Amino acid sequence: MKIWVDADACPVVIKDILFRAAERTGTQLTLVANQFMQTPRSRFISSVQVGAGFDVADNEIVKRSAEGDLVITSDIPLADEVLSKGAVALSPRGELFTAENIKSRLNIRDFMETMRASGVQTGGPPAMGANDKQAFANQLDRWLAKRA
Repeated sequence: MKIWVDADACPVVIKDILFRAAERTGTQLTLVANQFMQTPRSRFISSVQVGAGFDVADNEIVKRSAEGDLVITSDIPLADEVLSKGAVALSPRGELFTAENIKSRLNIRDFMETMRASGVQTGGPPAMGANDKQAFANQLDRWLAKRA
C-alpha cells in the first residue's frame, strides 16, 4: 500500500508529518503536483511532476492509486474517484472521506460553487490549527496501524 499526496495545495506541516511517517514505517509516499516538489532524500519518498492544467495532478493520482492506498487531498471530486477504486481518502485537516459521507460533501461543494458563481462571497477555509494537525496525524496513524 502506498500514500499519494495531492501536493499542490497540501500544507507544508502536513507534508512534514507524512515524510516522518513514511521514514518511520517504510511506507512508499509520492507527492503529485503541477510544479517541482522538494522532498527529503529517502528511498520511501518521491515526487511526480505532471503538466500544467486543470485536474492533471488529480487524474494522475486516480490512474496510479490502487485499492487500499491512502490519498491525501482536499479535493472532494478526487476523493470520490479514489474511493470508488477502493482507496482511502483523507483531507489534510484529518477528515476521513467515506462512501457514507462523500456524496453529501460533493453536494455541499457544488452548492458553494454555485453560490460563488452567483457573486456571493463565501470566504475560504479557516487557517489550519493545532487541532487540524492532530486530527490528521491521528487518522494517518490509524491507517498505518491497519497496514502493519
